[in-house]
Amino acid sequence: MLKGSMVALVTPLKGGSVDFEALDALVDWQIEEGTKALVPVGTTGESPTLSHDEHDAVVVAVVKRAAGRVPVIAGAGSNNTAESRRLVEHAKEAGADAALVVTPYYNKPTQAGLIAHFEAVAEVGLPILIYNIPGRSVVDMTPETMGKLAKNPNIIGVKDATGDLARVSQQRISCGRDFVQLSGEDATAHGFNAQGGVGAISVTCNVAPRLLSDMHEATEAGDYATALDIQDRLMPLHLAIFAEPGLVGAKTALSLLGRCDPEVRLPHVPSTEGARGRIADGLRHAGLLN
Repeated sequence: MLKGSMVALVTPLKGGSVDFEALDALVDWQIEEGTKALVPVGTTGESPTLSHDEHDAVVVAVVKRAAGRVPVIAGAGSNNTAESRRLVEHAKEAGADAALVVTPYYNKPTQAGLIAHFEAVAEVGLPILIYNIPGRSVVDMTPETMGKLAKNPNIIGVKDATGDLARVSQQRISCGRDFVQLSGEDATAHGFNAQGGVGAISVTCNVAPRLLSDMHEATEAGDYATALDIQDRLMPLHLAIFAEPGLVGAKTALSLLGRCDPEVRLPHVPSTEGARGRIADGLRHAGLLN
């Protein structure tokens, strides 16, 4: 079972191109710090602004660098079912362990359309995690719909970014207790696990992998007091990173730690000075920056 702290990995950029040297270093650091799985080329990895060739190359690079040390869950979402299938097919060929597939954004399919989309993608034969993020995709997969998809052996779980902690219990009923429920929202991941979740695909994990690994291990052990202490240390950083788009905040934080350039692609722009200062304060509060 996939469980614990997983990183929604940024894609380092330098001079307009993917910085594969920095990417390799990030992969090594995440694994050394206890991260249990790597999730490249999701939206935090700037998949909307990477070319298809870049997207594929990042998946290959992360799989190669991880070298089986932890699972790789490749971002493979699109609002075009054929394109999503192609991304999953490539992820499978590259040796990824699973694919993260977002609910189709902008088109606003019906629940029946969601079922047809995910069943078509699951035909590729790679394990699929549903990514339910209605705040961005403007479509919400209901627990009942998810329960129908959970009967497909290739659809193994969900990254839930609804922010609704009641969903965890509802989905335990509709999908079964073995369906992998991962939080997609850093600020509520502690409570998500208390409801029955088994981990998170985290943006903040880009910059605080050890702390988040420790927090999720504590919740797995039932030590919610220790987990809450870590959550308290991290909450200012969570809030600061998401004061602007999360990938921008994560790259800003990583640049303050000297781990990659803060460069992002339009339509994103670099952090403002105010946001950068708030992120630095969050890192200090967490004990990650002097």
